[in-house]
Amino acid sequence: MKDFAKGFYLSKEWRRVRDYIFKRDAGICVKCGEPGEIVHHKKPLTPENISDPFIALGEDNLELLCRECHGIEHSEDMPTDKGLMFDEEGNLVERSKGL
Repeated sequence: MKDFAKGFYLSKEWRRVRDYIFKRDAGICVKCGEPGEIVHHKKPLTPENISDPFIALGEDNLELLCRECHGIEHSEDMPTDKGLMFDEEGNLVERSKGL
């Protein structure tokens, strides 16, 4: 979590919307169908847009993802080439097609 967003993620508004998205998506990752764990902002939060309720809290900008799919969504932030990923044991391996 980035420093500028800490207060936001602790807010009642975020917790309410986060719970709603879990229910809306039936607790399932919208990308792979596994159990979902993280409510993801499709358009990432920035210091400039965190006060925009359509981006920060709007259900059209939010989706439930599992940890693996959330990691893939943020792969450009990862310290690896896009063709690589970490497996369950932390080993660097080639990314499977479709991931």
